[in-house]
Amino acid sequence: MIVEIILFIVALVLLVKGSEYLIKAAAAIAKILRVSDFIIGLSLVALGTSIPELASSVAAALLKDSGLIVGNIVGSNIANIGLIAGIVASIYYVKTKPTMLKRDGYIMMFASVLFFLFALDFIVSRTEGIVFIFFYIIYMMFLFEEEPKDHIRQFIKYFFKFQYLATIKSRVFYYNHKKKFKQKGKVKKLIGMELLRELGIVLLGGAAVVIGAHYLVKEAVFFAYYFNVPSNIIGLSLIALGTSLPELMVSLTAARKGFGDIAVGNVIGSNIANIFLVGGVAAVILPLEIIKSTIYYTLPFMLLMSVLLLISLGTGLRIKKWEGMVLLFFYILFIVLLLTGVLF
Repeated sequence: MIVEIILFIVALVLLVKGSEYLIKAAAAIAKILRVSDFIIGLSLVALGTSIPELASSVAAALLKDSGLIVGNIVGSNIANIGLIAGIVASIYYVKTKPTMLKRDGYIMMFASVLFFLFALDFIVSRTEGIVFIFFYIIYMMFLFEEEPKDHIRQFIKYFFKFQYLATIKSRVFYYNHKKKFKQKGKVKKLIGMELLRELGIVLLGGAAVVIGAHYLVKEAVFFAYYFNVPSNIIGLSLIALGTSLPELMVSLTAARKGFGDIAVGNVIGSNIANIFLVGGVAAVILPLEIIKSTIYYTLPFMLLMSVLLLISLGTGLRIKKWEGMVLLFFYILFIVLLLTGVLF
């Protein structure tokens, strides 16, 4: 028991310190590349903090446990909004840009609705998993387009007019970009030691966050079994909560340091990554079987939380403290409903 407690404390330290260094390095990379903080939050930080969900879901897929995968995705998304955004907004002043709502918030809602629609036949097939991955790749390319795009209408146009093909071409055949950077005298800066150093810190910080989250979950599961907590409750709440801990620590650190865009972007970006990337990769490995309670209760609850987040962002482009408390209340309600068996 003493060894387990020590491991739990060490894992928590790794998670906290790793998130701090990850945020500092991500913000530094944003400045070097002249990329906005919230783009970094939506992409680099969100992807990094979604690695625990991806790793655990791939492992579950290899073990042919689709229930754990779906529970992890849905539970993590609910935790990201209710627990993480709720706690962050309740403590700190979190303000963001209109783009976060009009583009990325709506794309998150689209991903959530698409997941629900794919689940209605009680299975997310390999083909649907490929669709998820396809959407995620296009979304990432869309984020890093040279000309800023700040509305979901532009994403729809980008998708249906196959503009991502031009993006691929410009990234593979990058001579024009290289020429542009030479004209501005930034090639040396972009490939210099400063950028490499910050990327190295991101990798080390991300590794610390993932390792910390892994062992924190492992020890939490140990204590749950030790105190005789049912395994289904562990899967739907504790595992989802544990894999969301990186998002929590990173968002809290970002908000405390004044990077509200990274905090909100991390929540929205992680939810998009959880469905499109994590769900997509897992479904390609193992078609995901959906149980009735997921369709009737937990997925609609995830949609409700997504709507509440968008409403909060729509009132002054910030999540007010009382709105954060409302989100946190709904998350606590979700956990209570799980513990009382209402959602089964």
